[in-house]
Amino acid sequence: MTSRRDFLKSSAALLPILAFRNSAVWAASRVPLGVQLYTVRQVAEQDLPETLAKIRKIGYEEVETYGGSYVYPAAQLLYMIQQAGLRAPSGHFDFNTLINQLPYASQLGLQWVVCPMIPHAMWTLEGFHAAAKQFNEFGKRAQDIGLRFAFHNHDYEFANYGGGNTGYEVLVEETDPKLVFFELDCYWAVQAGQDPLTMMKRMGRRIRMLHLKDRKPGFPISYDMGPSSAHFVPVGKGSIDWKPILAAAEQLEMEHYFVEQDDTYGHPFKSIRGSYEYLHKLMA
Repeated sequence: MTSRRDFLKSSAALLPILAFRNSAVWAASRVPLGVQLYTVRQVAEQDLPETLAKIRKIGYEEVETYGGSYVYPAAQLLYMIQQAGLRAPSGHFDFNTLINQLPYASQLGLQWVVCPMIPHAMWTLEGFHAAAKQFNEFGKRAQDIGLRFAFHNHDYEFANYGGGNTGYEVLVEETDPKLVFFELDCYWAVQAGQDPLTMMKRMGRRIRMLHLKDRKPGFPISYDMGPSSAHFVPVGKGSIDWKPILAAAEQLEMEHYFVEQDDTYGHPFKSIRGSYEYLHKLMA
């Protein structure tokens, strides 16, 4: 466990003040772009091999799996991913079944197992304390078989759950930094009124992966994941300033970047192609 004072002190030491760069954010070949397969779920669940081939053709090199992917045996899913010329370093697994799915994740060759959210019934201060305890167990069980564990945020974690604390702060402060890491969803952080750049400066290398999607301007913040929270657009088509975020990510040696869009409001391939073209140009 780490106290709030110790956490802030160690976080400040991890990352110096970031400066903007006049040159490119980083070489595009250094950290490949990936797609969270949930973004293309409508087509992936009809024809996964064809979907993977189209993702690779756009230029993506990695995918992140999700629950709908696991209808296949791990060996078969791994084969389809590799046949498309892709890698799958990370996968999302449900909070209630994550421990039981660790062998599957290992067989799939993942490096990261990610909990995408905690059950709605746990969206209380007591629930976040319980989730933090469970996350430490997830992290230990994952580590025992050569995997790492991370949590992916939405907006509900940033509501004030009493005592001046947010659920996200509880998860950060009450989990073991050697066992529990974070996949920062930049959209959902902004939707909750947070600044991804500030979060990365504060949390340092506990954030190891980013989810990238953009947000329409002019809407109020929220903490409910409801329809009033859904203002998704492809990366580069919204209000998020990506250049300093990506520069901060480079400083932290971020391991993976996954384009995701919860709902694309059109053909998903058009969305992920637009995001790729924008990011590839920015990172070139």
